Amino acid sequence: MNEQGLGRGLAALINSNEMENTNNSFVENFDINNIQPNPYQPRMHIDPEELIEIADSIREHGVIQPLIIPKDKNSNAYFLIAGERRLRASQLAGMKTVPVLLKDSSPQEMLELAIIENVQRKDLNPLEEAYAFKQMQDEFGISQDIIAKKMGLSRVAITNKIRLLNIPDEVKEEVLNEKLSEGHARALLGIKDRVSLIAAADLVIKRGMSVRETEALVRKINYGKGSTTRSWKKTDQVTDKYSTQLSQKLGYTAHITKMTKGGKVVIRYNSLEELNNLMGKLL
Repeated sequence: MNEQGLGRGLAALINSNEMENTNNSFVENFDINNIQPNPYQPRMHIDPEELIEIADSIREHGVIQPLIIPKDKNSNAYFLIAGERRLRASQLAGMKTVPVLLKDSSPQEMLELAIIENVQRKDLNPLEEAYAFKQMQDEFGISQDIIAKKMGLSRVAITNKIRLLNIPDEVKEEVLNEKLSEGHARALLGIKDRVSLIAAADLVIKRGMSVRETEALVRKINYGKGSTTRSWKKTDQVTDKYSTQLSQKLGYTAHITKMTKGGKVVIRYNSLEELNNLMGKLL
């Protein structure tokens, strides 16, 4: 595969003659049930609301951009390379067929194409990228320098992504759920003790701390050997206690959060009627 072509993106990987050769490469109405998920798909999560929006658009306008699929030589099955959201949304919309572009691809190319499509669209979570780059490195023996060239990124960027895999699983979950950014995760990696790192991540989320504030927290924890974390844990116990008491008194879910400066009180209601009732209790 042409490595420079990969750096230019999906278009560079699909020969223009293939696009024009409708007899051999393009199928306008391909049976959607014959398309299998890409076993090398790096994406771990798709927003259900986003799928519903795409499905609504497909019902009205159809699938505009063809899916890219290769045929597996061993099983004769067709695997999806690019267009997972379009495929899922088409299924949701009740489509029986979709337009596809047939392309011969090796397992390595299937992974690379899937990564490139998602990276270009900025659809992958930092951890999803990290897992994909690590897979390219371990499963296909591709160096970080080559991965960087293929993805159009710097080698440092690839190294930093892969380092994210060193954070504890509990913190990985928060990154995947987008409660912590890549910057937050990289800052937290400065904490060597696993327990302290998890506790610090929890504090960062609860207090809505910025990356810079997180970096400052990491320095304090490392300097004080965790005393700061223990102190803040105690503070959180107090705010949790008052949150429970306030919820019981008002009859509505309340949450008190201590932030770096001050704090905030959040009271949840579900309707205008509940809001009026709540304000009657507070005023």
